[in-house]
Amino acid sequence: MLIRGSLILLCCLLGLVTLSKPATGATMDAGSNWPSHGGDSDETDFSGLNQVNTSNIARLGLTWSLDLPGEVSLEATPLAVDGVLYFTGTYGTVYAVNGATGKILWKYDPRTWKHNPFKMDFTFAVNRGVAYAGGRIFAAALDGRLSALDAKTGRVVWAVETTSPQSMQTVTGAPRTFNGKVIIGNAGADFGARGYVTAYDQATGRQIWRFYVTPGSPQENKGDPAMERAAATWGDQYWKNGTGGEVWDSITFDSELNRIYIGTGNASPYDPKLRAPTAAYDNLYTCAIVALDADTGKFIWDYQVVPRDSWDYDSTQQMTIADLFIDGKRRQVLMQAPKDGFFYVIDRTTGKLISADKIGKVTWADHIDLATGRPVETKDIHYETGNVTIWPGPMGAHSWMSMAFDSKTGLVYIPYMQAGVHFWRGMLENGAVNVGGLNLKDVETDPLDGKGALIAYDPVHQKVVWKAQHDAIWNGGALATAGNLVFQGTADGYVFAYDSATGRQLWKFNAGLGINAAPISYAVGGKEYVSVLVGYGGSSAIWGTLMNVGWKFGAQPRRLLTFALDGKVALPPSPPRDFTVHAVDNPSFTPNPKDVAIGHAVFIACAPCHGRDLVSTGSPGPDLRESRIALDPNALWTIVHDGALLEHGMPRFAALTHEQVMQIYAYIRATARDALTAAKAEDKHAANGH
Repeated sequence: MLIRGSLILLCCLLGLVTLSKPATGATMDAGSNWPSHGGDSDETDFSGLNQVNTSNIARLGLTWSLDLPGEVSLEATPLAVDGVLYFTGTYGTVYAVNGATGKILWKYDPRTWKHNPFKMDFTFAVNRGVAYAGGRIFAAALDGRLSALDAKTGRVVWAVETTSPQSMQTVTGAPRTFNGKVIIGNAGADFGARGYVTAYDQATGRQIWRFYVTPGSPQENKGDPAMERAAATWGDQYWKNGTGGEVWDSITFDSELNRIYIGTGNASPYDPKLRAPTAAYDNLYTCAIVALDADTGKFIWDYQVVPRDSWDYDSTQQMTIADLFIDGKRRQVLMQAPKDGFFYVIDRTTGKLISADKIGKVTWADHIDLATGRPVETKDIHYETGNVTIWPGPMGAHSWMSMAFDSKTGLVYIPYMQAGVHFWRGMLENGAVNVGGLNLKDVETDPLDGKGALIAYDPVHQKVVWKAQHDAIWNGGALATAGNLVFQGTADGYVFAYDSATGRQLWKFNAGLGINAAPISYAVGGKEYVSVLVGYGGSSAIWGTLMNVGWKFGAQPRRLLTFALDGKVALPPSPPRDFTVHAVDNPSFTPNPKDVAIGHAVFIACAPCHGRDLVSTGSPGPDLRESRIALDPNALWTIVHDGALLEHGMPRFAALTHEQVMQIYAYIRATARDALTAAKAEDKHAANGH
């Protein structure tokens, strides 16, 4: 024992071993259960189960599947508590399912379309999951309501409005629970909303504390040192134009230090000159990690990942806490791979940067200055000249998809994306998406642009150890297990298992539809299961062709798939991927070119669901070039303006005039006809033997 202990100590001093403190915050058996969003309060997305491992992974098979009719985009990480799975669907519907059989035990629908349909106008519908504590499930709806449900029955115990019913704020993230409290943030930075997080009493729903990410008016800031400090980093009258900084996804509880860490979103508006006159203004606390006292919500420290953000570089991504041996010293750290393409290791006791290195293609900054913690930016990167091409683009090098940390290998497994974008000012052009007074479009300069990967990153030695390359870019989250495995679902419809140390692919399963969610591992009756939600979509449509991998709206079932050793269930067949545009036409209608151009501009509001330039990714809305409903202008008016399909997830845009809806109709008809013409030319080309 002395020899073994001395060897481990020596390895630690040499920086060869990475230690992690035991998972905290879970009151149940961490092996059998998956009680919180990241598996434990440290947000590691690691399972201590090893019944399924590298030696027997070939025996892993489907043991049950559950079809989820009516669902579209599925992003949730399920929870597993005492043999029951809890997860959310597209619009925040909560499911309780028997973890061994797949039988639905109860279902709760918040019915946002009826409670507050106004909120459906501002984002694509997604939900990333629930929280559990004390026999209750806590779930947030798109409209901002936070509900406490009885875990056995689904009965609503209490519900509170976490956002103003009239605001443009919505909720898509999973709550977190800690110390008798439940905490939730919200989205809305792109509309200028002032970000905040709120902690509520688990038993009653009473608000305990609220922390605002960005400053309010001078009167609101008075007497609050954190807000007075932040206000000095904004320009004059900033509070009248919007600030942003929404905490729309990750929140991490540190039970050891009794702190909450929040990752904050982009500043608003995008153009920094509209927020402050010079580059001297950092716009705190946007694009930052902020530490708060868990009991009071009081500010402790901040580390701003991207000062003066100009590119939608949210830092809302997962924050994993661990103890690492770095340079021979045990450090209490927080790790994050935010959108900006660097991997950050931060001392979580002080908020000081320990290391930051690129995980892929990054051009906006050369490096991060470790002395100041600030990025050394590329010249004219804030589009001072009116144009800039940048990697990564606003989707980021890593988005909300879960990364996983395995303390045995010392590696973090990150769903990585490589995509650049060109920002410019001026009128909208074909292929552009408007972002706060600017425009952008995709760029490609090398074969890996537009593709994704799963990378294994060593946070101590700051290097990529292995990489599993994918053809598609918008892939699922990661799960690491004590069986020396890493699981990930992909956009093209597969679930993969890799050797966690080497990255060697050991197993794959055809799920029949793309995956964005993260798998989990849990046990019931001594048997280990791996489950993942299958439902490609989310924000993929806004990127059009870049994220179109051939799925069609409504063609493939949305499902929960669950695997175990010697599982023999056959997945019912579903239509394969199809890149052909099956456009329909109304030959009697002749689009007016002026109406088509205006319709294209108005259609920007529809692109998050129906696709940029009408190139749908199959979710959350159909390709309107293929829609027979969109052939009828009266039907289009009834749906778009009157909300005829509101209950089915199609928002009502009552502010649009009849002329505007008819201009959208002209744009759809002209674009569908272009697709038909292109298809005929391709068929003719093929018939001629080319």
